[in-house]
Amino acid sequence: MGTVRSITDESKQIMERFYSALDAIIAKKEIRGVNTYCRLYNIDRRNFVAQRKDLGRGWFQLSWLIPMVREYNVNAEWLLTGFGKMFK
Repeated sequence: MGTVRSITDESKQIMERFYSALDAIIAKKEIRGVNTYCRLYNIDRRNFVAQRKDLGRGWFQLSWLIPMVREYNVNAEWLLTGFGKMFK
């Protein structure tokens, strides 16, 4: 049997910041919603939603962060470390 790995607190904090930034992007009307984000960036919406409900799941992909930084000016330093402002 394989070893069960737990998600670190630091990883959960990154996920929390990711979902907070997505909420802010939606609130600013830069994107319609979660479905649109998932469709545009080829993310399985079911995994995306389930991950948000339970940060301990192992479905989060680092590639989900890339559009936030490239397309929506989310500050990569803030996203990864929590330092600085959410947006550049």
